[in-house]
Amino acid sequence: MRWGLAGASTIAAEHMIPAFRAHGDEIAWVASGNPDRARRYAAEHGIGRGYGALDEALAAGGVDALYISSTNEKHAPQALAAIAAGVHVLCEKPLSISVDEAAGMVAAAERAGLVFATNHHLRCAGSHRAIRELIASGAVGRVLSLRVHHAVYLPPHLQGWRINDAGAGGGVIPDITVHDADTVRFLLGEDPVAVVALDGTSGLGEGVEDSVMSVWAMPSGAMVTAHESFTHPFAGSGLEVHGTAGSIFARGVMTQRPVGEIELVTAEGRRPVSFSGHNLYVEGVRMFREAVAGQGQPAASGADGIKSLTVALAVRAAARSGQRVSVEYGA
Repeated sequence: MRWGLAGASTIAAEHMIPAFRAHGDEIAWVASGNPDRARRYAAEHGIGRGYGALDEALAAGGVDALYISSTNEKHAPQALAAIAAGVHVLCEKPLSISVDEAAGMVAAAERAGLVFATNHHLRCAGSHRAIRELIASGAVGRVLSLRVHHAVYLPPHLQGWRINDAGAGGGVIPDITVHDADTVRFLLGEDPVAVVALDGTSGLGEGVEDSVMSVWAMPSGAMVTAHESFTHPFAGSGLEVHGTAGSIFARGVMTQRPVGEIELVTAEGRRPVSFSGHNLYVEGVRMFREAVAGQGQPAASGADGIKSLTVALAVRAAARSGQRVSVEYGA
């Protein structure tokens, strides 16, 4: 496949460009709002050309798919432009800053017969797939609760708009809570129906939340607690699943790397759980490529992206209102 990049981003440089090339794919161009940055980025990463405008790049043609990793408020217009040009889309989370915009993106791709995927990388991890299989197999019995701890320290080179610019879609909720929403949906196979939440700011940035804790009600009766933050340098990350017949303790798995430890605890004792150490992003690109070829589905669809955004925005609404908020997914 031949790819175009919308956004001269860190995630593209560190993870997605290597993942595309692992499959022998070519990156034809990168488009950025800053033409000089686009040209420098293209030269640094061996990309064919840098453009200062996405419309100009799309008009040049020659790509099968667009990977979008720009700031969040740009996702919708960039995705719609790619779809209008007949190009498949792999978009970073959150799909947009509003559910309506996200739904419009996905609907446009469906009408055009194009693949639209959300880059929710955690569901591509061997660790998360192993946890999902344990739950599905009945290893913990009926799930009673799930705890997600995703409080990390956002490194300085990634801060910027994420901690200072509400208009660009900044804040820990659209950045990390949206990932945890997708993770919970992936592991349990059901969608949250209501949430309560508290958020906070520590002075790391201005104008957006940098920490949030929330509780989610699931249709099955299971309860989920989630903690996301940009401000915790030594907390580690992980998740726990507790059921009527056992518990799963997963440490260090809320990450971009195939690392961590999983332990299953039942009446029979404790045992470690092994999992595949494959690259999350290479796996996600593999599934996207197969979907484009008509041989499967992307790891996370556009519909998955809409639902994870819906949950995250419900958490934000609950934190701001101090009230329990029902999660309304629409038609």
